[in-house]
Amino acid sequence: MSVTTVLDPTEFAARLERYLFERSEEGRAVRVGEKERSEQAEIVRRYADLFSTEQLDALRSAEAGAAGDSRELLYRLRKTCEGGLIAAQLAEPEDELENRMLSARVTFRGEEMPLRNAQAQLAVLTEYADREELGEIQAELNASFNDDRLLLLRTEETLAATYSGIPDAVARNEEEKDISLHELSGALHAAADASADSYAVLRDRWFDRLLGPDRPPVPTSFHTAYMRRLSPLESTYTKDKATEICLQTLEALGFDLAAQPNIKLDLDDRPQKAPRACVIASDPPKVVHLITRAQGGLHDYQAFLHEAGHALHYGGCDPNLPYIFRRISRDHALTEIYSYIVEAITREPEWHELYFGLSPEQARENAEATTFLEALLFRRYEAKLRYELDFWSRFDQDGGDPAIYEQLLTEATGIFYRRENYLSDMDAGFYSADYLRAWIRSAQLRAHLVQEIGSDWWRSPQTGELLRELFREGTKPTSEEIAGRLGFDPLDTKPLLHEIGA
Repeated sequence: MSVTTVLDPTEFAARLERYLFERSEEGRAVRVGEKERSEQAEIVRRYADLFSTEQLDALRSAEAGAAGDSRELLYRLRKTCEGGLIAAQLAEPEDELENRMLSARVTFRGEEMPLRNAQAQLAVLTEYADREELGEIQAELNASFNDDRLLLLRTEETLAATYSGIPDAVARNEEEKDISLHELSGALHAAADASADSYAVLRDRWFDRLLGPDRPPVPTSFHTAYMRRLSPLESTYTKDKATEICLQTLEALGFDLAAQPNIKLDLDDRPQKAPRACVIASDPPKVVHLITRAQGGLHDYQAFLHEAGHALHYGGCDPNLPYIFRRISRDHALTEIYSYIVEAITREPEWHELYFGLSPEQARENAEATTFLEALLFRRYEAKLRYELDFWSRFDQDGGDPAIYEQLLTEATGIFYRRENYLSDMDAGFYSADYLRAWIRSAQLRAHLVQEIGSDWWRSPQTGELLRELFREGTKPTSEEIAGRLGFDPLDTKPLLHEIGA
């Protein structure tokens, strides 16, 4: 009869570090198109001894007897152990689904392409009708995986409830984030209402500019990637200059990204590379991957700078911090502050003047386009949070109502979101709430920078110095703690309303 080995917290953290590194590197290889098949399940099998109910009980006991930073560190270890127990049971079916999606193909105008490549193509097709046609084709194939997604979601939810001891998904996520999701949603919904009129003006102006005056009153979400790319402005924001200008933008803040060997750039275009840019912090600060797939247009610059904020955060953390405070956080709201504040540089009219040689008038107009896109995304995620709260509050009864997804997102944005996306458009762990908290916080941070440094904060080494000090803390603080340091209430949305043009 085998005896389960229980590690003390220090030993567990050391072995956990190796496990998470291997899983991160495997996920990176699949995401960037270097591998055609995911083998996460094999990694989970190799570390099967790391996660057990006995280990979870031991970590919970150690946490109960600790205080201060030690208690917080042990809490995060315990939650990671819960996640590992879940992963051990879901890795194989998740791999199987991921691999079927990687092998899925669509045919458009006689050309066969991977599903991911079809989704990327929606950003670059110039004709409205072409985007609509390809959008329908890829959406139908994407929706065909919904039964599998729902089965995995049910299994994961059952396991999470069992291991955490908190059966309600909303309450469990509130405990993990240490916030009230309903209070957050209420404050953000009020902000969305307050900005509705200004958004309507921006929406109508830029829908016409980006999609043409013959567009239907409510275009489908198939055109969102094309709009985010600001494709009619592609000749200004060319693909070939994106890396150079973004690196120069960061240098003005005092960050020489190209000279940081710990931050590894993957900017190549591959057919199976996921179109969504990301950072994978495999072993911060030593190994941090910044991944983008440029397609031309301003979104390339925004995506690069957004992910650079993440990369500089993880790559700039103090290497002497405990591993948990370098790699693991309660949620993603902290690191998203830094991605948002760096991306916010693209909303400064003078940035467009400086790097693209535009007149002040043209620069202001193009910067307004970025404000429109920011307002659009804010409203989309605010509606997503309301939808997800509804979904999880009724999940045990009816599995959620796809019609609520369609209704809330369409009403909030003026873009038609098909109900079939209700699962594929849902990130784990109420990530929508983390994005939204970061929206509030980055606006507060920008207001602080303007007050302390001035309107040219976006090209001042003083900003870089301030950020560098924040980065050194790794993942230890919460988003709400940062609000307090800046002198703001965590739910103060006034700076955010200013940012999105209200």
